[in-house]
Amino acid sequence: MAQVLEFKLPDLGEGLTEAEIVRWLVQVGDVVAVDQPVVEVETAKAMVEVPCPYGGVVTARFGEEGTELPVGAPLITVAVGAPAAGGPASGAPASGGPAEGSGNVLVGYGTSEAPARRRRVRPAHSPSLAPPSSVASAPAAPVVPAAPVTGPAGPVAVISPLVRRLAREGGLDLRELTGSGRDGLILRVDVENALRAAVAAPEPAPVPTSEPSPAPVPSALTGGHRVPLKGVRGAVADKLSRSRREIPDATCWVDADATELMRARAAMNAAGGPKISLLALLARICTAALARFPELNSTVDLEAREIVRFDQVHLGFAAQTDRGLVVPVVRDAHARDAEGLTAEFARLTDVARDGRLTPAELTGGTFTLNNYGVFGVDGSTPIINHPEAAMLGVGRIVPKPWVHEGELAVRQVVQLSLTFDHRVCDGGTAGGFLRYVADCVEQPAVLLRTL
Repeated sequence: MAQVLEFKLPDLGEGLTEAEIVRWLVQVGDVVAVDQPVVEVETAKAMVEVPCPYGGVVTARFGEEGTELPVGAPLITVAVGAPAAGGPASGAPASGGPAEGSGNVLVGYGTSEAPARRRRVRPAHSPSLAPPSSVASAPAAPVVPAAPVTGPAGPVAVISPLVRRLAREGGLDLRELTGSGRDGLILRVDVENALRAAVAAPEPAPVPTSEPSPAPVPSALTGGHRVPLKGVRGAVADKLSRSRREIPDATCWVDADATELMRARAAMNAAGGPKISLLALLARICTAALARFPELNSTVDLEAREIVRFDQVHLGFAAQTDRGLVVPVVRDAHARDAEGLTAEFARLTDVARDGRLTPAELTGGTFTLNNYGVFGVDGSTPIINHPEAAMLGVGRIVPKPWVHEGELAVRQVVQLSLTFDHRVCDGGTAGGFLRYVADCVEQPAVLLRTL
């Protein structure tokens, strides 16, 4: 007898709470093997193919392409141990007993068993399985949340961590809501409607537990076009807002004569071999500067009230893509030469533009280099990439009048900006770091003394 197993959207890492279905890779009735990718989803971080830990016959899919699902919502159901039309299901146990998982554990989602099924509560009137010939557009039944909110009449059905967060930030008591989802499941729209109603009510809204909910748009402006703040744009907005809330940042800047650096790069590229990028040279300067000023290669642990200084430099760099701004991370940048840095920057940039960056390639940075000069601007005040402690911004390099060796000359000038967390160091350290970077830009030979 076949055993029907339900595969839920796993936690894809970095606290992501939802993902959008981009493309289904299997159809109802298909035979799937253990660890075969069954769906391609887009998170706020990257495009990810999700493998199924079970082998068998797909009996149902949940969600159409373009649907956004919370972590923990059902993706597909698989009949394990049932013979397919031409024989036994691929990957199914010969005994037909409990299925063994693949052992390929996704973040926050073990595959050795199906513990979520033991926690699942099915109403008496709910079918145990969607018809195999149809594709379900919504979960067949709500999943009991790991940490339910308890009300006077029992647990409140809240599956999405995002819904709980919205309610918490808006000062909303979920026990007072009636969900519009199946079996009383509280959806995101229920919380948003309740928050709007609280703003419109004559009584003052409840005091929020963290930040106040945004004020409603004036009625005279409601006819404009609205763009959902989700995906990469939503993730960037959340991270930048958190950086501004938590980090007491300060910015210092300096103009530098980059003429000699540009000549050095031209000479290196004229010598043959792989071409060296300007970004790679700036990265080498950054890693040398961080070795002299390790305070800026750090983060602040608020709970322990400690500054954590890192031994390695995992260098993030800002990359603009069609999906928005992303910050890929070059691991162990301090151990790479200019050629290796050039190759890794090129690889990560290509992967970013294709939307194929993994969460691991987007996280774990200790310092960020932001070359906004490619947009034709001279200067900026970068926002620190939380939880890092500093970011170096580089403007465009353009010919400008400059006093060189006591005479006025036209030189290649660049503005460098350093935004730093004032908790990890004072202005003297930040100024020393920036001055060292500027000295290396003006006289690349300075860098040779530190190698």
